[in-house]
Amino acid sequence: MTTINLSKDNNGKIDRTDIFDLATRYFEQQEKAVFVPGKSYVPASGKVLDSSELVGLLDASLDMWLTAGRFAQDFEEKLADRVGLRFSRLTVSGSAANLLAFTALTSPKLHERRIEPGSEVVTVAAGFPTTVAPIVQNNCVPVFVDVDLATHNVDVGRLAEAIGPKTRAIMIAHALGNPFNVRAVAELARAHNLCLIEDCCDALGATFDGKAVGTWGDLATLSFYPAHHITTGEGGAVLSNRRSLMTLVESFRDWGRDCWCPPGKDNTCEKRFDWQLGDLPLGYDHKYTYSHLGYNLKMSDMQAAVGVSQLAKLDGFVARRRENFDLLSAAFREQGLDEHFILPEATPSSEPSWFGYLLTVRDGSPLRRIDLIRQLEERRVGTRLLFGGNLIRQPAFKGVEYRVVGDLTHTDKIMRDSFWIGVWPGIGQEQRNYMVETLVDIVKGLLK
Repeated sequence: MTTINLSKDNNGKIDRTDIFDLATRYFEQQEKAVFVPGKSYVPASGKVLDSSELVGLLDASLDMWLTAGRFAQDFEEKLADRVGLRFSRLTVSGSAANLLAFTALTSPKLHERRIEPGSEVVTVAAGFPTTVAPIVQNNCVPVFVDVDLATHNVDVGRLAEAIGPKTRAIMIAHALGNPFNVRAVAELARAHNLCLIEDCCDALGATFDGKAVGTWGDLATLSFYPAHHITTGEGGAVLSNRRSLMTLVESFRDWGRDCWCPPGKDNTCEKRFDWQLGDLPLGYDHKYTYSHLGYNLKMSDMQAAVGVSQLAKLDGFVARRRENFDLLSAAFREQGLDEHFILPEATPSSEPSWFGYLLTVRDGSPLRRIDLIRQLEERRVGTRLLFGGNLIRQPAFKGVEYRVVGDLTHTDKIMRDSFWIGVWPGIGQEQRNYMVETLVDIVKGLLK
């Protein structure tokens, strides 16, 4: 066994930088996987890590703080600044972020602006279930409109007719990193005095009219699951320019308490024992006064430390996703695949931060999605569907109250005929070439 000598500081203690140096050496000496076409799996999504994330994890772990601490504060500040908003609050997942964002709008503290049970919320059914679940979980009614097939985003032309006397909010995701026409949606929300929640979980780094997604509405949400643009393992965030809304988000995240002191801090308000709220006696400890029926959905400092490192790499990650998307589009058109597939298009005036490359089998093509994805997976190319397809056809929505405006023809089309492959930064030229060659070969075989 090799003996490793660590330097000591003047007090005879081990310097943590020595531990970081060892961790970096350990990480860098790990054998790197070699891509073997047909044998190595090409995931549809994944994470890209280096020794800096490991060092961050160790740095936070050596603090032994365990819950949210200095790294969480640093990550929240840098994340808000990167997106272009004043505030961000970390949580355990993108789904939790959606729950917190919507639930904050139900707070009695908003008075007449509060979203009450029975209110309607306009959204789309072509997407991930936890964009819609918080609406239902707060006893409100989702109102579904269709999407278009080129951008797989909300059909803005149908939004206006979906708004009725009970409508209180719009909550929609930017699909697969491609922004919806958020200017038009935000203008509609303002015209009808509606709240707007932007689900940006798949779209960190995307812009519309040169302005970052997430900055157009009242609240925005992000996910840091390993499939996403940056990762903390599990994790998410809610962002806003409005301090009053972020205070509500923080309350619901932190057990529902009225107090806003961060972990390990007391008496931030400087009147901890001077409050009189509800039917509690005067002076009841503010740290144990609850203004909402909340949760405990805080992120740990170890996760936040990974996020700080990942955020510094975001621009490079987004650039690689765009490069992979553009090269796949060029290759598919060159091979004539656009004859059989609707290829994805960026929403006009947008700069997407692509999450995946969506292919939709055209009407009239003899190709079947099930044959395509089965053979792609057999040949080690990962595929995914556009999440829940048409959510109202999912088992979980049986018995759920909702309303549909118009029809969901395109949503059903996506449910039956769409799938996506990866553009994430771990896909390089070798993997990309193999993906193109494999799909072309499969299509040719199926057309014989």
